[in-house]
Amino acid sequence: MKIEIQSFKDLKNKYNLSENEKAFKESDKTLPISITSHFLSLINLEDENDPLRIQVFPSVLEEEENELENIDPLEEINNSKSSRLIHRYESRVALLTTDICPMYCRHCFRRRFTGKMMGAISNEEICEAADYIQKHPKITEILLTGGDVLTLSDSKIDFLVKTLREKNPKLIIRICTRMVVTAPSRITNSLIDIFKKYNSAPFYLLTQVNHPRELAPEAIEAVNKFLNAGIFALNQTVMLKGVNDNYDTMEELCNKLLFNRIKPYYVFQGDLVSGTAHLRVNVNKTIEIEREMRKRLSGLAMPNFMLDLPKGGGKVPLSDCYLKSFENNTYTFKTIDGQEREYPHIT
Repeated sequence: MKIEIQSFKDLKNKYNLSENEKAFKESDKTLPISITSHFLSLINLEDENDPLRIQVFPSVLEEEENELENIDPLEEINNSKSSRLIHRYESRVALLTTDICPMYCRHCFRRRFTGKMMGAISNEEICEAADYIQKHPKITEILLTGGDVLTLSDSKIDFLVKTLREKNPKLIIRICTRMVVTAPSRITNSLIDIFKKYNSAPFYLLTQVNHPRELAPEAIEAVNKFLNAGIFALNQTVMLKGVNDNYDTMEELCNKLLFNRIKPYYVFQGDLVSGTAHLRVNVNKTIEIEREMRKRLSGLAMPNFMLDLPKGGGKVPLSDCYLKSFENNTYTFKTIDGQEREYPHIT
């Protein structure tokens, strides 16, 4: 993959920046800057408010302090069983396979870990995680995340999947990656062949597409390689101010995903991560968008709008409560259009 921008200096030397972008100060504490050639080619560089640019160009607003934010709002550290393995939900674990991404999104929720230049997970850490999973039979799924798992070499991915499968052949594996939209050329036939070798249980591709323009022909081709290998694709969108926080963009995104055989799965409210407040959408607005999408989208195209609660509280739906009351053995529901309908209680 070709990385066009690898530092703030690169960015300043090559492109005209807005005042907020110019005022950004790169340091050891800030998220690194890296933008792939592919993703850069999709950005309208004449527009400082371009929704793709907002996601990857830094801003001085990242330096603002918010007392409600912290570097680990989901308390992943407290739920870590090793340096790389997080076990927050009984049935699934997340494995931090690397802290490296080909492109660093400014809304990243794992700033405590991402881009710290620790590199790829070691073989010993992989074996340690696999042993833990084997000893906890209630674990049925693993998320291969990071960073971006597909920045690992083919040989490392092969060892990782092989080791997990040897310890638990029925383990469902989620491949969590943004690579299909950041560097789709990484999705090679040899990479797909690795997953096809270890098919004793399903793989699921979990993408992050936040705007319809990210689904360029190259991205669609990359996803198709997974789909044609029998790996189902789901998408997790992050609700972002100036990117997708309006009805038409969200409708177009969900329908475009579905048309290309990617199930819109989650739309996440932005986590309370330090340095991301300027990208976070008001919760009431997110609920308004969810309400409107229920009018506009089919059931297949409709994602679940979710909030991952602080302090490790877990995920909860972000939606209107359609059940208004229960009286005299009768439920009263609000319709999507705001009317009321009754439904009987059955004993």
